[in-house]
Amino acid sequence: MDIPIDLKHLYTILTLRNTGSLTRAALALNLTQSALSHQIRTLEEHYKVSLFIRKSSPLQFTPAGTRLLQLAETVLAELESADRYLADIASGNQGMLRVTLECHTCYGWLLPVLDAFRAKWEDVDIEILPGFQPDPVGLLLQNRADVAIVDELEETEQVNYLPLFKYEMVAILANDHPLTQREYLTADDFAGQTLITYAVPEDRIDVYRRIIRPAKIPTQRRTTELTMSIVQQVASHRGIAVLPVWAVAEYVNKKYVTARSVTKNKLMSEVWLASVPQLLETHYALDFVHIVKNTCLRMLPDIELS
Repeated sequence: MDIPIDLKHLYTILTLRNTGSLTRAALALNLTQSALSHQIRTLEEHYKVSLFIRKSSPLQFTPAGTRLLQLAETVLAELESADRYLADIASGNQGMLRVTLECHTCYGWLLPVLDAFRAKWEDVDIEILPGFQPDPVGLLLQNRADVAIVDELEETEQVNYLPLFKYEMVAILANDHPLTQREYLTADDFAGQTLITYAVPEDRIDVYRRIIRPAKIPTQRRTTELTMSIVQQVASHRGIAVLPVWAVAEYVNKKYVTARSVTKNKLMSEVWLASVPQLLETHYALDFVHIVKNTCLRMLPDIELS
């Protein structure tokens, strides 16, 4: 479809309205009056209409000119808005942050982080992708997420990782469980036990990946979705669990369950923020990292900033 209207015509018609005459509009647009008249005449001849009443003072638009003026106001306003938006993104002041997690227990501290982030970055839209994501890095590479909260590094040149904090993974036991007599649990102590975990693949669970599988220890497994449910089942002698120390501190302090370290050197884990390099150049993404660290340091017991 051949549409002769272009941006120069929209700027022209808007300038005519703002200045009120061909002479002043030509000066404002840095054109000769002849060149300006030619622009207008091209449109009028194509559509066989007049855009304004000649020799009217101030300039009066015809219905056709009024319609073109409405188009100019809409389109140019949208162009200016888009220009400001893109400039803000380039300066790191505006954009979108889609967050995905592979960590069930992270939801507890993420909500206060989002509150603090929104209060500071009102022009950045932030969204949490729902549910456990088995391949958060894949979502980044597919541009379905902007940042991922992960507890394991997946080496790739297309994704950068920023460390957030470290913490201990502790075993929790019923208060009268025989293993509470141990100072810490070894790999052999898991033999024959029922391990209660979140409903995620075993290779995403630290104690399986780093303790149980290397020692070839036979265990059974029960799964559930909620931390509270895991604690309740442990307290009811249905099994034992290994969870972040900060996720179970409240239950341990209230003596619902007992916590023990896993191995003499403790089972330590780390949370990372993964993202594509371009996003990490924006001010708001980098500030998101600082807000996570500061909020978690204030909220979560026994963590160590990375």
